[in-house]
Amino acid sequence: MGVQLLLLEDDRVLNATLKDFLEDDGYSVDSAFDPYSAIELSYKKRYDCYLFDVKLPYESGFEILTKLRASGDKTPAMFITSKNDTASLKQGFEVGADDYLKKPIDLDELSCRVHALLKRQSRDDKVLVCGFTFDIHSKKLFFQDTEQELSTKAGQLLQVLIETNGRVVSSDEIKNSIWSSASEASDGSIRVYVTQLKKYFGDHLENIRGIGYCLKR
Repeated sequence: MGVQLLLLEDDRVLNATLKDFLEDDGYSVDSAFDPYSAIELSYKKRYDCYLFDVKLPYESGFEILTKLRASGDKTPAMFITSKNDTASLKQGFEVGADDYLKKPIDLDELSCRVHALLKRQSRDDKVLVCGFTFDIHSKKLFFQDTEQELSTKAGQLLQVLIETNGRVVSSDEIKNSIWSSASEASDGSIRVYVTQLKKYFGDHLENIRGIGYCLKR
C-alpha cells in the first residue's frame, strides 16, 4: 500500500498541486477540502501522516487535530499555513503537531520534512502489547524473547490494530491496509488472522459485530 497521507487544504488549486507533487514523490494521498471530510476519512482509514492547513471553513486545523489527539489518534501531523506569528506556532505544537511548514510552500522542503517526520516515527520499532513485544518492522511477535508463531498477514493486521490505539477498525479499513488488491481480501480471511491473534491476546481483541475489530491494550 505504501505510505498513506491525508491532506486537508481548502484551496482546491493548492490541494491539487500538493497532491500531485506528493504522489510523484511516491506517497498515496487522500485529499479533503473541509475539516469534517478529513475527520471522516481518518476514521475510515489508517494514515501515516496528516498534512493540515490551519485556516479552514467551519473549524481550524488546530481544532481538528485537538479532537483527533483527544480520541487517542497519534498519527504524525504537520500544519501547512500562512500564519507566521510565534503564538500560532506555539499553539500548533501545543495541540499535538509534529512539524509546521509556512506558506508559500517550497515543495522540496515539504518533501524533506515529510520524509524526516516519517523517519522519526519509525525509530520506535518495538511495541509492548498485552505482555508481548511486537517488532513493527519485521512484524514478529515475541514473549520473553521467544518468537511466537505468526503469519505475515496476521502480523500486518496486528500492526493496524496497534497503530489505531484501541479504536474500532472496520473490516474495509483492514482490507485496504493489508491487501494490495480488493480481489484478494475477504471477511473470511480477516477472521482467520483474527483467530491467530486471539491465541495470544484473547479477550483483549474484540469483534464488534457488523463493524470491525479493536485491540484493548
